[in-house]
Amino acid sequence: MPAEVWECVQARFPGLLRRDQSPDLNDQESATSSGAQRLAQALSRPSRLQHSGYEGGLVAAQNLLPILAFLRDDLGYTYLIDLTAADYPESPSPLPPHIDVVYYLCRIQSRGYITLHVHIARQHPRLPSISAEFPAAGLREREVWDMFGVRFEGHPDPRRLLLWEGFDGFPLRKDWHEPCYEGVHKPFRNRFPDGGIPASVAVRRSSPSVPEMSVGRAVDSDRGQTQRLLWDRMASADCTFQHHLAPDERLLEVSPRDFGAPGTLRLALRVAGETIQHVEPVVGCLHRGHEKFGERNTWLQNLAYADRLDPIDGSSTSLAYCSAVERLLGWEVPERAQYIRVIFSEFSRMLSHLWVVGLFGQELGLALPAASEVRGLILDLFERATGRRRLFNVMRPGGVAYDLPKDWVLRATELVVEGLPRAIRSVQRSLLDNEIVRARSVGVGVLSSEAAVAYGVSGPVLRACGISYDVRRAESYGVYGQFDFEVSTREEGDTFARISVRFDEIWQSLRILAQALNQLSSGKADGRIQACGLAPLMRIPSGETYSRIEAPQGELGCYLVSDGGANPYRYHVRTPSLSNLAPLSALARGARIADVPVILSSIAPTQGEVDR
Repeated sequence: MPAEVWECVQARFPGLLRRDQSPDLNDQESATSSGAQRLAQALSRPSRLQHSGYEGGLVAAQNLLPILAFLRDDLGYTYLIDLTAADYPESPSPLPPHIDVVYYLCRIQSRGYITLHVHIARQHPRLPSISAEFPAAGLREREVWDMFGVRFEGHPDPRRLLLWEGFDGFPLRKDWHEPCYEGVHKPFRNRFPDGGIPASVAVRRSSPSVPEMSVGRAVDSDRGQTQRLLWDRMASADCTFQHHLAPDERLLEVSPRDFGAPGTLRLALRVAGETIQHVEPVVGCLHRGHEKFGERNTWLQNLAYADRLDPIDGSSTSLAYCSAVERLLGWEVPERAQYIRVIFSEFSRMLSHLWVVGLFGQELGLALPAASEVRGLILDLFERATGRRRLFNVMRPGGVAYDLPKDWVLRATELVVEGLPRAIRSVQRSLLDNEIVRARSVGVGVLSSEAAVAYGVSGPVLRACGISYDVRRAESYGVYGQFDFEVSTREEGDTFARISVRFDEIWQSLRILAQALNQLSSGKADGRIQACGLAPLMRIPSGETYSRIEAPQGELGCYLVSDGGANPYRYHVRTPSLSNLAPLSALARGARIADVPVILSSIAPTQGEVDR
């Protein structure tokens, strides 16, 4: 936690806060103390926790809301970055077994973040919901309930997020085992029972230790309960009629199987005539158990999974994971590797924005073949450097996987200086100067700057509301602090502004690339591309960390906990697409049914990030 936070709290409550003392979670007298005393008792640096690298402060559950209110109202921590949890069924002394719920907050236009931990019992865990004070917590609390079984009292929509109602158990608890469970960590020993050829799937499933396939199976009653709770939510959300519709309202559904549906995202609509009253995004159709697999995989095996979160990007999504691993190891990345990371990340940002632009034009009936042609030019460069046209798998803890080929920097420089600007300018004129595009997008799906911060959106969605927040500036990770570029913003907050910001960011990416390639060609960053050799079963010292980067869709964070083994104890990814879906109903309310695909394409959620 930043030192200035401690100083502000101590100035507000003098003599009551000691940084070297942990609160007694079983202290019954704290409930009757004054508000200042309870705050001082609840907020302190934990010195007795199980990880030497444990970040942040430990908070008593009953004091969570007043602490968050103080941090938000007095210290300006209005932006909730993330909310997640970790399960400790065998916590060492002096801490009993518990579930650790973790809150990350930051201030817009300032560096750093603060971390709050709340320990609650594993039996019937409950916490007060903070969704009223921080609407960004709405979806995150549902996810923690879905994966860990933590009930958030007072939450307006206490449904499971990724799984269906009636699902057996909470998958991210350490004692939950899936059908055909083979082991806690990879590599699984029962795949090589004789130390030679791996056993077949049929042999593994016939083992007496494998549970029956009924675990996690959905039955008709479960599906009916899930649908009933969804429609109850639709009928009662954002209206004065509780659990029934107004006379002129009806419910519509856009399923993933419908023509023109946005990938695997399901939408439930409440409409009055053609006017949208409420939109409920229903996620989970693509749920791949990314975080559960991440805790089974070795540290290096997770690299292949991280790139698949956003296959359109294919590079920068694994950068947050590598940065978190490097923090745990204390590695310094060589300068040349830092430059190569920036080059691949900025080219990937352009690939993603051009993809969004093409989809946006398609929703409006406007074909943009030039956008695909520009993407092809960038993919040609990537193919020459990596041999692939997607899922490039460039990032590695401590550096990058391979160096750039001979003459690659020269070709990339020619493309950045001459080829790409002319082609991008043509695409921008075709889309933004089109009268139909302006008529369908200007003033549609407006999001205010206050609501954007409250909902925790990031990336182009946030900057289109006039908020100049970019992790590349807020954290200056890597070598971004050495480049001259601007954080692109628009003030309108509508659909047209979100697309315009993406074009602005493409031009800024070209500006960064020109500087990075020029410095590489001048020999400034010659040298190694790896800080240290990587072992397949490398072990990482005990500790926890949170690393964040500016991905094309917004802020991408990675929360890692290590117990000193060859596999992550806890692996969590804060994806921007899930947070950017939170204000969808507020954006669409009052618009027409035909505007929903246009609004959604301007947000451009990646379902691999949403469902994980």
